Amino acid sequence: MIQKLRHSIEQIDILKYLIRWIVLVIPVAIVTGSAIALFLFLLDKATLLRWQYEWLIYLLPFAGVIIVALYRFKGKNAEAGNNLVMDEIHKPGGGIPFRMAPFVLFTTVATHLFGGSAGREGTAVQIGGSMANFIGKIFKLKPDDLRILLISGIAAGFGAVFGTPVTGAIFAIEVLTIGRIKYDAVIPALMASIIADIVCSAYGIGHTHYHIDYHLNPINTESFFHFDAKLLLSALFGGIVFGLASFLFSEISHGIKTISNKYITKKLIIPFIGGIVVLGISFILGTKDYLGLGVTTSDGTGVSIVNAFKTGGAEPFSWFWKLLLTAITLSTGFKGGEVTPLFFIGATLGNSFAVLTGNPIDLFAGLGFIAVFAGATNTPLACTIMGVELFGGEHILYYAVACFVAYYFSGHSGIYGSQRISVFKANFKHLYDRGDTLSNIRKNR
Repeated sequence: MIQKLRHSIEQIDILKYLIRWIVLVIPVAIVTGSAIALFLFLLDKATLLRWQYEWLIYLLPFAGVIIVALYRFKGKNAEAGNNLVMDEIHKPGGGIPFRMAPFVLFTTVATHLFGGSAGREGTAVQIGGSMANFIGKIFKLKPDDLRILLISGIAAGFGAVFGTPVTGAIFAIEVLTIGRIKYDAVIPALMASIIADIVCSAYGIGHTHYHIDYHLNPINTESFFHFDAKLLLSALFGGIVFGLASFLFSEISHGIKTISNKYITKKLIIPFIGGIVVLGISFILGTKDYLGLGVTTSDGTGVSIVNAFKTGGAEPFSWFWKLLLTAITLSTGFKGGEVTPLFFIGATLGNSFAVLTGNPIDLFAGLGFIAVFAGATNTPLACTIMGVELFGGEHILYYAVACFVAYYFSGHSGIYGSQRISVFKANFKHLYDRGDTLSNIRKNR
């Protein structure tokens, strides 16, 4: 009888816990979802303006100088971006300035308006983290509770910006530490992500829809398999290629930033040079397809994420040019995220891989889409779920193989320097310390 009473009390405590977190995450989700809706609206308008007035791209170097100067003289510690949010979760105390949200919102829009090759996930995460920190201070939360609310803010931003609420929640609890998931925040993160996505959609903001039309033909399937063995093997090898692309993106990005800061003493010159290089490479290539977000193009033709799902929708090295221009853009001080460019890199690389190996183009564009992202962020579980939310669940086995293999082959590298290691991907205990950050590992190589 006493034991049953204890169980009943435990369930009451759990109910109280859930109700408390619903009350805490609702304002974070509403504010974040609204801010993301404004951000996506402005981003769309900026892209349309750049397409209409192509001369705007010539102002990219000057825009970079203004962005860097703004952060340097008025941004406090907001320049650290996503890494600041992660650091605050790992070790609360430094604080996240409220100005981070408006700063990153408008500077990301400016980056896209003038043709910088960047994404939007970083902006969404920083908006969510900034809003969560602000509301956490209003409620005077203890450090442990603030940590969970910050994770919920990341989930809200990610879920709303891509229209993938389950992925947003999983990403937020998986991205902080390699090999460990923060399950104590899973319910608040899921609630925040779902509510933020609903709020964002309520403003009439739509998300791009991608389609994988390939369906497995049972005739080509061995009777003792519930899958296509050849396709599974191709997904495995594709995962290796996608993981290496993730590693290359991370290393080139950090390398450009390190070299720029080492050899250019006047920091405001760095974005100016970066802007000129981005424009110069675009003119040499004879296309503007690698500028901006890259989801689609002004006339619907050329290389884009949407077209990568079609035959002839990518050139053999489209993935590399997007990788290089994005690395230059973000490493020289422009603002935005890495994830949408990673989608572009992965989808076009998947397209090229499919052409080379004779596999379904739309399926492997989708696999590259999520797997390069998985390798660069070390979040294979979230990216597998993203495949289901974006493309449907029919090919989840191939999603999982590509994402988890890419995760391993990206090595102990990634786009977030503040990400920490809890579980090694292989036997590297003699090289790295458990709990160390990716940025420290990179410095000690």
